[in-house]
Amino acid sequence: MACANISLYSATAALPLQLSSSLITNEAKLSSAYTTLMGVPLTSHHSFPVSNKGSNFTRQLVLYAKRISGLEEAIRIRRERELRTSSTSRRQLPLRRGKVSQRLPVPDHISQPPYVSSKLLPEISSEHQIHDSEGIACMRAACELAARVLDYAGTLVRPSITTNEIDKAVHQMIIDAGAYPSPLGYGGFPKSVCTSVNECMCHGIPDSRQLQDGDIINIDVTVYLNGYHGDTSKTFFCGNVNDAVKRLVKVTEECLFKGISVCKDGALFRKIGKRISEHAEKFGFGVVDRFVGHGVGTVFHSEPLIFHHRNDKAGQMVEGQTFTIEPILTLGSTECITWEDNWTTLTADGSPAAQFEHTILITRTGAEILTTY
Repeated sequence: MACANISLYSATAALPLQLSSSLITNEAKLSSAYTTLMGVPLTSHHSFPVSNKGSNFTRQLVLYAKRISGLEEAIRIRRERELRTSSTSRRQLPLRRGKVSQRLPVPDHISQPPYVSSKLLPEISSEHQIHDSEGIACMRAACELAARVLDYAGTLVRPSITTNEIDKAVHQMIIDAGAYPSPLGYGGFPKSVCTSVNECMCHGIPDSRQLQDGDIINIDVTVYLNGYHGDTSKTFFCGNVNDAVKRLVKVTEECLFKGISVCKDGALFRKIGKRISEHAEKFGFGVVDRFVGHGVGTVFHSEPLIFHHRNDKAGQMVEGQTFTIEPILTLGSTECITWEDNWTTLTADGSPAAQFEHTILITRTGAEILTTY
């Protein structure tokens, strides 16, 4: 999941970040400076003055050829065509806030995480969560439940259902299993699940808006079971989704598994962002650098923070460690705006965004996906 009004700073640049499956918001807009760590985006191009004077004209053409390769130019053209097609064929109106219903009750016998008693956003724990065999067993149980809940939530996605109805069903399934829905009450978050529709990058609050044919929706589920959090999310199709958005969703899921594939004991954390960025850029998609993955276990959000874009983050993975990887890709701009609720975060240009998330366990030879759905 995601939650928090806490500014973090990377080791390589004094740029505030926001926890994704975790959160961190409170700034209404991001400037283009936040995307500098991603390198030159494939959608950007440069204009050069054209002169009829021979030598000068020749030098300018050579310079242009060096800046943009044939492959990059082809990707840029294809992406611009998809953006035009998507914007002209899309029937959905821009996302608007619906009515948010009252917080759902949780039975007294269900154990609650410590942050529920306060509306203050918890600080991100500096301790990496590394488990013994008993802790790993507890993590498996929590993550297995989270995966089952997410799979069930996905079956509810259809035109006309409201995100509030999805929240209510998820809430009931979690408490029926004797667990607590981790987002509920985290820093004042009013619901039991995050539902992020279309241009919503993450942290969407369930409300009275009905899903429309052609929508996409990310459902982010975290459960607190026997003192451990299990965290996962997936983007689902609602009815007939256009091809450009389908490709965005497919590539985002591929990026998640590309990131997981480099994980093992002793591997560098920064390899995750490098692998994700490489794959996303092949298709001309932007990787959002504002939101990150995080350590998860007995604490909802802790170090290490997992950057999904290229970075110079120090540190290595350790056997027995658990954390989330949860890249967000966009069809357009990676800049974002946050609604006044301090949670719901949208792409600044209204273009679609997709996200996938798994909690993983680092092993000696690789990574075990604990939230397989």
